[in-house]
Amino acid sequence: MIDLYYWTTPNGHKITLCLEELALPYRIVPVNIGRGEQFQPNFLRIAPNNRIPAIVDSAPADGGEPLSVFESGAILLYLAEKTQRLIPQDLRGRQLVLQWLFWQMGGLGPMAGQNHHFGQYAPEKLPYAIDRYVKETARLYAVLDRHLGDMARAGHYFIAGEYSIADIACYPWVVPHERQQQKLSDFTHLAAWFERIRSRPSTERAYARAHEVNAVPVVDDTSRKVLFGQDASTIRPAP
Repeated sequence: MIDLYYWTTPNGHKITLCLEELALPYRIVPVNIGRGEQFQPNFLRIAPNNRIPAIVDSAPADGGEPLSVFESGAILLYLAEKTQRLIPQDLRGRQLVLQWLFWQMGGLGPMAGQNHHFGQYAPEKLPYAIDRYVKETARLYAVLDRHLGDMARAGHYFIAGEYSIADIACYPWVVPHERQQQKLSDFTHLAAWFERIRSRPSTERAYARAHEVNAVPVVDDTSRKVLFGQDASTIRPAP
């Protein structure tokens, strides 16, 4: 059994998508990040960055004690390696998946996240910041669209050929495309890829789990302070 410490964010959705695709047994442990539950000492022990998601695998492959993993990209890679699925075993295929996984972690996620922040949550609407991150999100969409077009011309319809953790990492960050001021119709290959993943039964199951946990996300004054008001003083040694 895997315990998934989770909230309904794009990074949280990555892990439910992966677990549902792999049909691994798991239990969701909700961590309401808008109410500061990510700063509880028991969560800090497994997620030192105070961010969801994190997992605890009670049956790791080495047969040892339960293993905790934090950071969504690391969790995806751990689950793929645990099952020998969703990542190619050959050198070139594996590297292709890892390149796009790291591209999402270092590019699409952070830039779209800043897009969300300045466009939706910032107390003051800053035109420069909004324009900067909307344009960078569009550029990243175009990068992925171009790559998917190249793959389609070679007869492949996912990021690295077969469906993989690279697709799982990217998809939840494209789901809120309207909030990011993006039109999928501007990105033909990306739009087709998006629909292929959206219609997968595992995707439907994963997002159904999200609605069980948190059907109506709310950002209010309390959650703004918790989510956007942290600094170095927030971090304390684990007890």
